[in-house]
Amino acid sequence: MLEIRPTCENCNKALLPDSIEAMICTYECTFCRDCVEHILFNVCPNCGGGFEKRPIRPKKELEKNSPTVVQVFKPVDPKKFKTVLEKFKKIQPENR
Repeated sequence: MLEIRPTCENCNKALLPDSIEAMICTYECTFCRDCVEHILFNVCPNCGGGFEKRPIRPKKELEKNSPTVVQVFKPVDPKKFKTVLEKFKKIQPENR
């Protein structure tokens, strides 16, 4: 089950459970759409995978299965990320 992390790992922007701005990779690394599009270029800095829109859990299910309150805030280090980005940017996520 998805944790539904509350913030962007890079900029710490709040991403409420019903946010249409939340993007996740296959490991549920969570970033806002702005960071994914303009900083990460659809390359996860942690695994090299791509991002998809995070599904929105129905409100009635949130009562039974609450989102995590644990924040992961690890801004992307441009120097370290440059290597990952150069390796994967020109390769579609399904081919990485």
